[in-house]
Amino acid sequence: MWYHKPAINEELLKSLPNLKVVASSGVGIDHLDLKLLSSYGVKVANTPFIVSTDTADLGMALMLASSRRLVEGHEMAVSPDTEYFPAAWLGAEVSGATLGIVGMGTIGYKVAERAKAFEMKILYHNRNQRKKEEENAVGALYCKKIDDLLQQSDFVLLAVNLTPHTRKLIGKRELELMKPTATLINISRGLVVDQDALVEALQNKVIKAAALDVTYPEPLPRDHPLLKLKNVIITPHIGSATKKTRWVMMEEMAESIEAGLAGLPIPREVL
Repeated sequence: MWYHKPAINEELLKSLPNLKVVASSGVGIDHLDLKLLSSYGVKVANTPFIVSTDTADLGMALMLASSRRLVEGHEMAVSPDTEYFPAAWLGAEVSGATLGIVGMGTIGYKVAERAKAFEMKILYHNRNQRKKEEENAVGALYCKKIDDLLQQSDFVLLAVNLTPHTRKLIGKRELELMKPTATLINISRGLVVDQDALVEALQNKVIKAAALDVTYPEPLPRDHPLLKLKNVIITPHIGSATKKTRWVMMEEMAESIEAGLAGLPIPREVL
């Protein structure tokens, strides 16, 4: 499966009585009904680890691009109407700022490793607290309550899996807890954020900006208000989109399929 296609539903499963394994690209499995697949005796595999480095890199890239207004700056620099560069055109500092990471799994932790090099203060909220040695390695402080993280962070980065618990995790209330100078960065899934609430928060300057690699739907309708806001950067869900990573993802999917067909233990099986 690539880009969640084809849809694995009961109609498809009934039409494929010999189906043994479904290999899905990436880490997210929110598009799969695992109970339904299991009821048909079908095993599931994904590629969760290879995507983490590139996705963490993109999270940092979005933070830097948004804070230093790179997209706006590029447009100004190449515009035929530009006669001079305004001296008062300023961005925000990343080095020394506070980064709040929501979801400290493999990707979130790799973001923290990168943020440490920028001398950022790192807060994180996760279902489970990391080991002390892992926290100390990146200088991360655990926030048991997400509210504490939201209130203190200059940048809030979302790196959670999409589950019923995290669906619209960031809504109107959470956005209003954030600093008016804060930026929201989403490298997880679009549905983790209440998009209507985000539009309202950006329009009313409840928060400063957003940098999104994911939305819902993808792509957004061409008349969507998020596409018209200057304080938003949107990329086309490219967290894992490097040549090397996509090649390895395909290799891992093929390995899982071959193992499943041979009746062997499936590498990276989703249980």
